[in-house]
This record gives sequence, structure tokens and C-alpha cells, in this order.
Amino acid sequence: MSESIVLPESERIEYSRMQDSDLDELAQLLGDPTTMQFYPRPKTREEALDWIRWNQRNYARDGLGLWTLRLKDPASAAVNSARLAALKENSKSRAASSYFIGECGLTWQRIDGVEELEIGYHVRPELQGQGLATEAAQASRDLAISLDHRRLMSIIHPDNIASRRVAEKVGMQADRETVSRTGIPVVVYAGQW
Repeated sequence: MSESIVLPESERIEYSRMQDSDLDELAQLLGDPTTMQFYPRPKTREEALDWIRWNQRNYARDGLGLWTLRLKDPASAAVNSARLAALKENSKSRAASSYFIGECGLTWQRIDGVEELEIGYHVRPELQGQGLATEAAQASRDLAISLDHRRLMSIIHPDNIASRRVAEKVGMQADRETVSRTGIPVVVYAGQW
């Protein structure tokens, strides 16, 4: 078990390993049609729990996985206060008090028959466009590099312009177009450090 792996660090975001107690927030995020518009469909609550368990297995195997993201200090964070107020007003989950942002991290993904380390990220729609996905992805990249993972990639739907921009800001470039294991056309972004 790889309990010694450290978590990413960044200015505005607190990172933590997924726990069963995160189910309400993750089910809301992964069940949101806007968040999941470039996936086959939004996830059910049961699938969100499977997602948590998959990440827990990843942590146990190699210390990596997707981490939950929360704002460290919403009052001083450089985030749009109107969006934060709307998030708090509209949320019925723990996200209203903990300022749950989403998830980001490092997972091994098989694409074109090769397993590579992917930087993956999902940010709540209310908080998109404020650099939070980029900040989390950069912190994940930096952690991977510190662990001697020199090649990283992201699997992105061709129409997901926001995610493509995040990958570029992290230092990746479009590597190739292919099809995911679920049959969806994707662009693989990759970078070497």
C-alpha cells in the first residue's frame, strides 16, 4: 500500500483522497449533465460510489488517483464571489459549507493499447472559468514530475475546448486523435518533462 505518497499543493486548493463521505458531492458533480456533456452520459449515484472505490484502489496500488478539491479559504480566494454565493445558495450537499470544487489527479489509463499516466479533472460548472482546473492540473503535474513520471497525458473529447486549454496551460500538446475504450472520439494531449 502506498500511503506515503504526498498530495498536490497549490495556492487556493486543498486536496484530499476520496472517501465514502464524499459521495453526495461527487454524485452531484458526476451526475451533472453539464459536467459530463463530453462523456457517454452522467453517472448515477451508484456509479459515483464505484468511482470513489476505483480511486481508493488506485491509492492502495500506487498512491495516485483523483483527489477531491476544496477551496482553502473562500473569503480570500481569487474566485468570483457571485459564483460562490450561487453555489452556496443552490447546493443541498456538504458543498455548501466546504466549498467543494471538483476532482483532479493522476490515474493510469489505457489508450491505444498502452497504459499511461493521465491528468484528469472535473470542476463544478458554477466555478469553471476561474483557473481552478488549471491550478489543480499544474499541481498534479508537479507532483507526478517529483515522483519521476516524465510523460503525462490527458484524454479529451475534441469538442471540449476548456479541457483542451487546461492541458495546453499545463504544458501538453495535441499528440494524436483516436477512439476511447467506450468508442468516443478523443484527442490525446501529452507532455514530456
